[in-house]
Amino acid sequence: MVKLYKIMFFNSMILGTIIAISSFSWLGMWMGLEINLLSIIPLMNSSKNMLSSEASMKYFITQTMASLVLMLSITLMMIVNEFITPMMNIPLTTLLNSALLTKLGAAPFHFWFPEVMEGLNWFNCSILLTLQKIAPMALIMNNHLMINFIVIIILISLMVSTIMSMNQMSLRKIMAFSSINHIAWMMSAMISSFSIWLIYLTIYIFITLNITYALNYSKINLISQIPSVLNSHKMMKFSLMANFMSLGGLPPFLGFMPKWLTINWMIIHNFTLLALILIIATLIMLFVYIRIMTSALLISHNETKKINLKMNKFLALSFNFLAIVSLASCTLIFSLL
Repeated sequence: MVKLYKIMFFNSMILGTIIAISSFSWLGMWMGLEINLLSIIPLMNSSKNMLSSEASMKYFITQTMASLVLMLSITLMMIVNEFITPMMNIPLTTLLNSALLTKLGAAPFHFWFPEVMEGLNWFNCSILLTLQKIAPMALIMNNHLMINFIVIIILISLMVSTIMSMNQMSLRKIMAFSSINHIAWMMSAMISSFSIWLIYLTIYIFITLNITYALNYSKINLISQIPSVLNSHKMMKFSLMANFMSLGGLPPFLGFMPKWLTINWMIIHNFTLLALILIIATLIMLFVYIRIMTSALLISHNETKKINLKMNKFLALSFNFLAIVSLASCTLIFSLL
């Protein structure tokens, strides 16, 4: 049963995000981010998880430091623009964007992200992977986009996510580095078109919520647990694998559509080389997702311990329906285009 105070703090967290993205002043945006931060900390604490306190402390310290840097850069920009002719100050703009990227968890400011993810349950992981991305990205778009700086962040995020996810066995850390990879794609969409970024973010949130809900329902934390837990639940296994393929952007699943739109718009705006690097990095991440599926789909696993997983038929059918509808709808869209 969900505790009432968690519902209150969850609503407060969403309210902070709405305040941040709808404010017309930097002070209002900063206030929205702080409301969001102070609301998610109580959600992270759990009496059933011993690592949640450490993870929430790491998250709080990192986000507070980023907020201090953000407020410092905003104050300095206001002082400079008051006494000097208003113009873009490159060092201060870079400092402000760096603080927002730290809140976002993009590389090379990602040092806190995998460690915090490892100490949280799947519900809090889903919040950190989805809702907590909206406000910082919206503020980065409200600020002046320095293309060279953004391109460097994209390349570092791609490099870090592909290399660090290769030897991971924890699904939480794999989802964290996958998120860093998708942050690079979303920032690439951001410099091309706001509409493409919004489509990408919406589909990414939809797929990530599907995966985290399935992993939370099955109580799976490691790759090695997938065959043993889902060996007798073929329908859930199929839907989970289909969503992983969609997250990797394999055509004709739904996750390929925002990547295809992003590549199209980047080529139109003469970012052809960056689009090629994004495709190569995505192929490497797709190998990581295939590694997750290999043991579950190709290896016959004998259960040494009977795991009591009461399968909800409606839930399984809904996951399959989402996977099949995603594939069919994406195929239909491509045929029309």
